[in-house]
Amino acid sequence: MDYGKLRFENQKKKAANRKNQRTTSLKEIKMRPNIDTHDYMVKTKAMQKFFDRGDKVKVTIRFRGREMAHMDRGMTLLAQVKEDFEEIAKVEFEPKTEGRMMTMVLAPR
Repeated sequence: MDYGKLRFENQKKKAANRKNQRTTSLKEIKMRPNIDTHDYMVKTKAMQKFFDRGDKVKVTIRFRGREMAHMDRGMTLLAQVKEDFEEIAKVEFEPKTEGRMMTMVLAPR
């Protein structure tokens, strides 16, 4: 067998594999604990687009000032996000608090 032909075929196989490969990226959605309903709907629409593309979504809630006394609002907001995207996404990392931030990662099903 011709070595040049073998090299060419292997090169074509590698190119085809690279073409079919899908890289998932992590997109971040930032919210505040006292987000209004329309703002929440805009954020969920963006999350829907990310899930349709196959990306993971990191939902971050940032607390400032007196909001630190109401961490339960952030937890209820993340529970609502989890409930809204129950059919199309699964929770990869449960909500956890790190200082002034509360984060949760969702991955498409």
